[in-house]
Amino acid sequence: MGAFFDRSHAWSHSHSQPRRGPFGPRGPFGAPSGGAGRGGHSWGDWFGSPPPRAERGGVRYLVLDALSAQPRHGYEVIQVIEERSGGSYRPSPGVIYPTLQMLEELGHARVVEQDNRKVYEITDAGKADLQEHREEVSDFYERFEDDSWDAYVENFGDIMKRVGRLFKSLKRAGRHGSLSPKTLKRVGEIIDVAVRDIEAVFEEDR
Repeated sequence: MGAFFDRSHAWSHSHSQPRRGPFGPRGPFGAPSGGAGRGGHSWGDWFGSPPPRAERGGVRYLVLDALSAQPRHGYEVIQVIEERSGGSYRPSPGVIYPTLQMLEELGHARVVEQDNRKVYEITDAGKADLQEHREEVSDFYERFEDDSWDAYVENFGDIMKRVGRLFKSLKRAGRHGSLSPKTLKRVGEIIDVAVRDIEAVFEEDR
């Protein structure tokens, strides 16, 4: 089991391809179907990473869940996960196929012949492992049902516009020669207070 997590440690954001959300790049784990956000920026532009994805190592339980209904090959597993997440999370083959191989090595899945093709089916050991982590799988998918990124496009865009106003104000003041050391110090203090207040709001929502 330790080998699984050692290998999963190498998985990064680049392996996942999320599809839907307020901004690209979303193609999880390509541009989104609706194009760029209102501000014309991508999620990666602002934060350097895509929206939430499956935790490292947790993908194995999503795969076991997909196999629990019927035997599937890798691409079908990817489709099931994408559909269950409402299109918000699509793990790449670079994540799924190593996971299937590891599950086979652990004895939690096995390769069988079905309709002249090789597919993976869950074993009794895999079912037991999935049962122990069933709640984690449910929590993962419920997160997308209750907290769709699409619902925040307009609100998030509005926040980015306000942040943009700050940069424009600083740029305008610089052109007019208004950024003296004293002024910059005062502006910095105001920003510090605002950041603390914003962080306090985030803490309240946890």
